Amino acid sequence: MRRRDLLVGTAAAVVAAPNVARAQTPKVRWRLASSFPRTLKLLFKGCEQFSKRVEELTGGEMQIQVFAGGDIVPPLGVFDSVSAGTVECGHTLSLYYTGKNKALAFESGVPFGMTARQHSAWMLAGGGLDLTRELMAKYNIVNFPFGNTGAQMGGWFRKEITSLNDFKGMRMRIPGLGSFVLSRLGVVPQNIPASDTYSALERGTIDSVEWVGPYDDEVLGYYKVAKYYYFPGFWDCAAQNSLYVNKAAWESLPQQYKSAIEVASHESYTTMLADYDTNNMLALRRLLTKGVEVKPFPKDFLEAAYKETFRMYEEDQKQNPDFAKIYGPWLDFREKIINWFRISEGSYEFFVYNQRKS
Repeated sequence: MRRRDLLVGTAAAVVAAPNVARAQTPKVRWRLASSFPRTLKLLFKGCEQFSKRVEELTGGEMQIQVFAGGDIVPPLGVFDSVSAGTVECGHTLSLYYTGKNKALAFESGVPFGMTARQHSAWMLAGGGLDLTRELMAKYNIVNFPFGNTGAQMGGWFRKEITSLNDFKGMRMRIPGLGSFVLSRLGVVPQNIPASDTYSALERGTIDSVEWVGPYDDEVLGYYKVAKYYYFPGFWDCAAQNSLYVNKAAWESLPQQYKSAIEVASHESYTTMLADYDTNNMLALRRLLTKGVEVKPFPKDFLEAAYKETFRMYEEDQKQNPDFAKIYGPWLDFREKIINWFRISEGSYEFFVYNQRKS
């Protein structure tokens, strides 16, 4: 059965559950800790909508209280808190935790990986969810795709970038495998939560910062202290964020509640990207009126980063069995779907873009 059909059927079954059945189910109260502040409305909106839908689908019997980053758990402490059962569930990105295991990054997306749509195909129909769940189980976590920001921008820079050499010694806020790639090119990576990035950039503690894209970046105010806005963010070509559920907490739930979580998380997954695509295109226009200079990364930097990325992957799969187990199937899927998109989506977009510019 297709995943979409399963989700539709599950939602119908949950909604149609008779009152007598609901009366026999226990009242459940969970806490959800997010890595993100409330000011990042599109990310946090997913948590609030998820909580509301779970409550609706269980007739109010399961309620999940949502907490922003830092309220009850440090923004970058969500993974450990869910793993240990300190909170029942959390909202975060796996790329924040590559210091534990680089293989974790495949769930959220890796440098020079797949676009959001391609990544979704791999996760939901290409075996990616099964592979990442097997890895997450080692940390007592059950993971659910929860949203995607789409291809991100390359970030904000206090000084103009003209070549690869300009990255030597640069202090840049960047987490995940992208930080490992850039460190091999001379960058000094900093893993800083969203709430601290503006002040670090303003004070000059860091020279540059990458976050998400125009909408979130405008909210965080980076344009006030950095003039140059570069693209593409090749390290986050598809930034999937996820719902993490403690394994023991998940297994303790009645099937009806498990179904509600699956349905509600999938709804968030499908709506977040639409929200970002719509809001990013409008925010970029506003940023241009504020004097922001939007520029492409230098070609020599992108080419060096591409070579270094796949050199690193080859090293990692030899050293890390978890990485190797996912990397092979992931790479095979990536190559095949890129070829398909080159013929279909890519050729169409290239033609239409050039027609409107002519």
